[in-house]
Amino acid sequence: MNKRILVAPLNWGLGHATRCIPIINALIENKLTPVIASDGMALELLKKEFPDLEHLELPAYNVTYAKNRHVFKLKLLLHAPKLLKVVRAEKKAIKQLIESKNIHGIISDNRFGAYNSSIPSVFITHQLQVLSGSTTWISTKLHLEFIKKFNECWVPDVQETPNLSGELSHVNTEDILIKYIGPLSRFSRKDTPIKNDLMVLLSGPEPQRTLLEEKLLEELKHFSGTVLFVRGVVEELQTIEKIDNLTLYNFMTSSLLETSLSESKLIISRSGYTTIMDLAKLGKQAFFIPTPGQFEQEYLAKRLDYQKLVPSCKQEYFSLSKLETASKYNGLSDFEYHANYSKLFSLFKTK
Repeated sequence: MNKRILVAPLNWGLGHATRCIPIINALIENKLTPVIASDGMALELLKKEFPDLEHLELPAYNVTYAKNRHVFKLKLLLHAPKLLKVVRAEKKAIKQLIESKNIHGIISDNRFGAYNSSIPSVFITHQLQVLSGSTTWISTKLHLEFIKKFNECWVPDVQETPNLSGELSHVNTEDILIKYIGPLSRFSRKDTPIKNDLMVLLSGPEPQRTLLEEKLLEELKHFSGTVLFVRGVVEELQTIEKIDNLTLYNFMTSSLLETSLSESKLIISRSGYTTIMDLAKLGKQAFFIPTPGQFEQEYLAKRLDYQKLVPSCKQEYFSLSKLETASKYNGLSDFEYHANYSKLFSLFKTK
């Protein structure tokens, strides 16, 4: 019987779930049986991607962003006691699942309570350093303390320079077994004709996802080219709405999204790390609007802008005229790194 590996991505936007797709496919190819565990839209998306796999629900973290970026850190701080309570509930749920579902290993993408000392447990993150302004030292220390509870930490980037994540995932720590597994993307690059002048790809926690959607829809009323707009809201049924030169989807599954991105000249999106990995894999030109108050996205956007790869601006300053700078940037490109999944998964096969 194949060993059963619990794959548990955090439901915070869709990035944690989508970057687990290549991991899930690799598990299947290596004759291991993935069991998916998450909550909310992340779980719904993976149900649509892998309808034949077993899907389990974990306690929801329910993290939301403040409307005002200046109180973002305060809101997270106030949420901390509730978050720790959820982590404790998650640990209890994981222990029960190991026994009731015959789980042999765990791959957690940023779910702090998805581990157990009785079986091999892996934590996936691109944030060994958690940027939070003047409190970066304490947020990083707390994050690393959580990671220490796992057997290994897999970082979806390359260790050497150049890399995609910069100082986020390249820090010195001797207490954690870190393995750089290369950028994770569910996509593969294809040469396809361009059909869309612009594609908008949204994701992320509320209310900022909705605020950006409303701002972009208002701005795009004045755009003369063809626009494909993906709202990033995973619902039971896919919806498609046509408004003049704009085609609006609530969500797309991987195959359609891969084709749509390949057929689009310029992508507007958040500067989430999973989105960056996907666009690098496809070699796309992009324009980034980081989530207000999210230090990680703001850092990544500034870094790529400084490197003349992708232009960006703050949400409140965005206008269509900002897109004119994109043609002067080089765009993202793939590292052609191929992870050795057989070697990585040996952790589960030998214990």
